[in-house]
Amino acid sequence: MHDMPLVMYDEDYRNVLAVVQRLVRDANAKGIFVVDRNGQLIGEAGEMRGIDTTSLASLTAGCIAATGGLAKIVGEEEFPVHFHQGQKDNLHITLVAGKIILVVIFDDRSSLGLVRLRVKKAATQLAKIFEEIQKKAEHARANNANTPFSEITDEDIDNLFSI
Repeated sequence: MHDMPLVMYDEDYRNVLAVVQRLVRDANAKGIFVVDRNGQLIGEAGEMRGIDTTSLASLTAGCIAATGGLAKIVGEEEFPVHFHQGQKDNLHITLVAGKIILVVIFDDRSSLGLVRLRVKKAATQLAKIFEEIQKKAEHARANNANTPFSEITDEDIDNLFSI
């Protein structure tokens, strides 16, 4: 699942958004962000306005990559859950289905225990959604293997547009 590009249709996006909007309410979080391992923001919910989501997404992906390296050094496959405690805001970061990163920002209106409980349920729902997205992508790839476009390479496209 790591190597396959993520292709989401509107229905998939709405399903992801419904889960994260419910998680904002259930965990009493300030903001929820769904990021892929490449650092691309997939979706967000909550009251976090004015935040640099591009930086948040790329730094979160970097954090997951770095701690993945640390995990391997100490003999672990991955560290799927991260918690960062700040003076006023906290971050709970969860790796979902090996590819998607769920970031929850919360303050003293919530607790780590509540966030962990609600994230566990939401992560299960998101894993199912992204499993379906992967199945759709595999099915589309199999069906498109025999089209006239399947023979066109990136090199052919580059040659077409070169001067």
